Amino acid sequence: MADRTPPLAVDELRKLVDSGEIDTVVLAFTDMQGRLQGKRFAARYFLDQVLEHGTEGCNYLLAVDVDLKTVDGYAMSSWERGYGDFALHGDPATLRRTPWNPGTALITADLAWHDGSPVLASPRQILRGQLDRLAERGWSAYAGTELEFIVFRDTYEEAWGRGYRGMTPANQYNADYSVLGTGRVEPLLRRIRNEMGAAGMTVESAKGECNLGQHEIVFVYDEALATCDQHSVYKTGAKEIAAQEGMALTFMAKYNEREGNSCHIHLSLRDESGAFVLADDDGPYGMSKTMRHFLAGQLAALRDFTLLYAPNINSYKRFRPGSFAPTAVAWGPDNRTCALRVVGHGPSHRFENRLPGGDVNPYLAVAGMVAAGLYGVENELELPEACTGNAYAGDAAHVPTTLREAADLWGASPIARAAFGDEVVEHYLHMARVEQEAYDAAVTDWERFRSFERM
Repeated sequence: MADRTPPLAVDELRKLVDSGEIDTVVLAFTDMQGRLQGKRFAARYFLDQVLEHGTEGCNYLLAVDVDLKTVDGYAMSSWERGYGDFALHGDPATLRRTPWNPGTALITADLAWHDGSPVLASPRQILRGQLDRLAERGWSAYAGTELEFIVFRDTYEEAWGRGYRGMTPANQYNADYSVLGTGRVEPLLRRIRNEMGAAGMTVESAKGECNLGQHEIVFVYDEALATCDQHSVYKTGAKEIAAQEGMALTFMAKYNEREGNSCHIHLSLRDESGAFVLADDDGPYGMSKTMRHFLAGQLAALRDFTLLYAPNINSYKRFRPGSFAPTAVAWGPDNRTCALRVVGHGPSHRFENRLPGGDVNPYLAVAGMVAAGLYGVENELELPEACTGNAYAGDAAHVPTTLREAADLWGASPIARAAFGDEVVEHYLHMARVEQEAYDAAVTDWERFRSFERM
């Protein structure tokens, strides 16, 4: 991968620390659930010690559930292994200011064991591994993520206290593309747009969506690793800005029975000269031969890799006919009923994966898309006919409908094991099983309402 100009250079950080403008540096990595975890350092100490030598964190951070509870069964971290540390080393290319936290900068970390070897199950390392495979062919991946969220006029503390019931959405009607509807929440959206821009991201647009209080802010595509780094920072930063405004927003895939939060991911490839690998104006639907193989690989691995795109119980509530979330393992040109949509022309020619929801871990999803594409290229898979009608009503294979089904497919997948290795497959298979077991043991409001009196 090419060297990147960081949003904030180390030398500039030194000047800002000397002047007193920056006093805190956050060193963080993205965990299995897609959340930033790490430490806040006094800026001077970070520059003098941590920037070069890194820091340590308990390796249980890649072996816990959503509540940060330790769970048995992970090979890399357990009571038997003593819950030791791994090392966090900041990537200088990711250094940036976070204007929503005054006097603060943030740097994204890679994880390593004490012998210097990478922590293979780290999401950022998983993506790095697939990007390295692309680089062997002289290719690099560019990605864009379209992350939706729902805004409420309640604080996070109020929402928790109410059990997330009876909350007030920021809009009381469908505000899809509505300038008036977005204007109702523009002070919040404006802060997020402007402060993400000041953090080194290039904002494209904001628009309303279909669910009550649902909105989307989109950033210009970038190199795949940078896009995923920015996605993680944005997701945390947007929540922090909302909290400062006395509001709350959620990225969960399916908050209620209305439209869910999607995270459509766009992907394209370039070669070492910067030429566009997937585009060919003379090819069918503008696709090169490589793109046809690459897209065929997406279809071939889609069910096996759904765990990477839909990692939680709630993720699967999105996949309903007529919901604009896909149910069919199909592709089509500019067809929103398919799991894979081919869009753009010439240099912008790319494909969109419509499976992921707002709860996705971007590193894992993009790694899955790259691995699937390489599977199609290496095996010269032929792309089936495009779906130009309603894929919900077609006869294509169905995407997995539950986390249990997706986990079984992932664990039994020779494609996954060849691309990611047994260690990674078993690690994320166990994560899914832990989440499934927790859900199976839970008694829900739905069950009480249906059963308390009437059963």
